[in-house]
Amino acid sequence: MTSSRMPALFLGHGSPMNVLEDNVYTRAWRHLGETLPRPKAIVVVSAHWFTRGTGVTAMETPKTIHDFGGFPQALYDTHYPAPGSPALAQQLVELLAPIPVALDKEAWGFDHGSWGVLIKMYPNADIPMVQLSIDSNKPAAWHLEMGRKLATLRDQGIMLVASGNVVHNLRTARWHGESTPYPWATSFNDYVKANLNWQGPTEEHPLVNYLDHEGGSLSNPTAEHFLPLLYVLGAWDGQEPITTPVDGIEMGSLSMLSVQVG
Repeated sequence: MTSSRMPALFLGHGSPMNVLEDNVYTRAWRHLGETLPRPKAIVVVSAHWFTRGTGVTAMETPKTIHDFGGFPQALYDTHYPAPGSPALAQQLVELLAPIPVALDKEAWGFDHGSWGVLIKMYPNADIPMVQLSIDSNKPAAWHLEMGRKLATLRDQGIMLVASGNVVHNLRTARWHGESTPYPWATSFNDYVKANLNWQGPTEEHPLVNYLDHEGGSLSNPTAEHFLPLLYVLGAWDGQEPITTPVDGIEMGSLSMLSVQVG
């Protein structure tokens, strides 16, 4: 890995309350921001912009989206005014061609999956940033290939940050009291970690075929929180170290695993 090559990160974002809290996860994110090379810009992929087709934020000043309900007012009063980058958005259009990428100049912005982690990494909100949506119509292998296309940005000093949770089942979450992880959640979380550096054909990748695992469908009843990981794994060159800056399962069925490539 060249010294100028930016790492790619998958961050398990968990509850929006992490924005207000100081805990093992937020401290790990802050440590990443303090110790990694400072990026020229950031491309972020969040579980919470799950669309038909692919879009990218292309406005100068993206809004902070509070896409949640029932939390303390302090959370809604928190904003992340990072500058957008229409030029980087246009670069993504060209880089990902012939996949059509829509330039979003007003509808979206930065949702809590993106700003909720980056506010801990880069609290000054002074790094240009664009958010890329996740095409809900595409299979898992397609998202891994998207990561391969995005990998070249890392050689330009641009950081790829993906945000989701590899185990995300709110229907089974233990909201109060007992929070011991379900055995199937632990098993699937371990399966993900064991296959981070798997090499072989895309269509055979164990994490592309994550639903084949016995705990796959319970861990991810819907795909949007798992798929961001594939963008980061797709950006791996096959030789760089892959590490897990922080790990844990909250509320029984919410994995906070973070993965660092490079």
